[in-house]
Amino acid sequence: MEYSWKRNLIVLWIGVFFCSSAYSISIPFIPIFMRTELGIHSHLELWAGIAFGITFLASALIAPYWGSLSDKYGRKPMLIRSGFSLAVLYVLTYFVHDPYWFLVLRVFQGLLAGYVPASIALVATNTPEDKTGYALGIMATSGATGGIMGPVIGGVVSTYMGNREAFIFSGGIVLVSALIAVFFVKEQPFNRSAVRSHVFDDLKLALANRSFTLLLVMAGITQFSVMILEPLITVYVLHLGGDTSAASLQSGIVFSAVGIATLLAAPQWGKLGARIGYTKVLFIGLLGGGIGNILQFFVSDYVEFGVLRFIYGLAFAAVFPAINAMIVRVTDSSFRGRAFSLNQSSTQLATMFGPIIGGVMGGLIPIRWIFVVNGVLLVSAAMLTQGRRMEQLREEG
Repeated sequence: MEYSWKRNLIVLWIGVFFCSSAYSISIPFIPIFMRTELGIHSHLELWAGIAFGITFLASALIAPYWGSLSDKYGRKPMLIRSGFSLAVLYVLTYFVHDPYWFLVLRVFQGLLAGYVPASIALVATNTPEDKTGYALGIMATSGATGGIMGPVIGGVVSTYMGNREAFIFSGGIVLVSALIAVFFVKEQPFNRSAVRSHVFDDLKLALANRSFTLLLVMAGITQFSVMILEPLITVYVLHLGGDTSAASLQSGIVFSAVGIATLLAAPQWGKLGARIGYTKVLFIGLLGGGIGNILQFFVSDYVEFGVLRFIYGLAFAAVFPAINAMIVRVTDSSFRGRAFSLNQSSTQLATMFGPIIGGVMGGLIPIRWIFVVNGVLLVSAAMLTQGRRMEQLREEG
C-alpha cells in the first residue's frame, strides 16, 4: 500500500504537470491567435473574453456529471477520458480557420475537461489519511509548475513555430498525460455495481453537508481573489514604472513569483496541516493572503511588487491544499469524486467571473485599491473559518 500511494502521487504529479503545461502553452496566446490566424481585428477583446470564459462556464456546468461517473466507474477512467479528449481537441484547433468553430472547440474543451480534479480525488482516496495533507500539498505544486513552465514553452513554440502550431504542441503534451493515466496510474479495487447518482441528488446531498458547502464557498472566494487580478497585473506593472517594451517579461516574472512560492511552500503547509489542523492552516493562508494583498497597495516600483507577490504566495500557498484536505475530512469516500467535481465547478465559475469583474473594477477605480478590496475579501473569508459552521472541521483537525 505504501509504495502504491507514493507511486501514484509521483505519476499523477507528472500527469497534472503535463496537463497544466499543455493548457498554458497555447491558451495565453489566444488573442494573438484570433487576430493573426482567425482574422479578427474588431472587438478582439470581446472575442478573446468569450473564448476564455465559455470554456470555464462549460466546465463548471458539466463537472458534477463527471464527478458522478467517477464515483461509479472510478477516477482513472475519467483521467483517460479527459486526457485523450483534450489531446484531440487541441489538434483539431490547429485546423480551424473560422472563429465560430474555434468557440465550438473551446466549449468542448470545457465539457470534456476534468483531468486535474480526477487526479486530486484519486490521490485523496488512495492515500493513507495521515499522509493526505502532504500528498495534496505536493499535488498543488504540479499545476503551479505547469503554469510557470507552460507560457515559457509556449512563447518559444509560438515564436519559432507559429501560434497555430502551439496547439499541436499542446495536444502532444496532454497526450502524455493520457498515456500516463493508462499505463502507470493504479486505483484501488472499485465497486462499479452501485447505481449511478443523479446530479440534482448530488447537489442536495452536498448542500445538506454544511461544512462541505462552506468549503465550496471558500474555494470560490479564493479562486476569485486570484482571477480578479488576472487582467490587471501587467497594467499595474506599467503604473509602477515598468518599461513598456519589456512589460510582458516583467509582468511574467511577477506572475511566476506566486507560482514559485507555491512550489516551495505548499508541501510544507500540507505537512503542517496534518500536525496542527487544516482549519488553522486555512485561516493562516487566507489571513496572510489578505494582508499580502493589502500591502501591495503601498508598493512604489515593480521590483517591490514582485518581491511582495512572492511573500504573499508563500502564505497563500496554504489555502488550496488545506481546502482539499478538509473536503476529504467532511465527505464520504463514495462521494469523493463528486465532491471534487463540485469543487471544480465552484472554482471554474470564479475563474470565469473574476477577470470580468476585475476588468470592470479596473476601469472604475485605481488598480491599487482593488488590492485592498481583494485583501479585505480574503481577511473576511479568514474570519469566516472561525465561525460556528467550521466547528466540526476544527474538531476533526
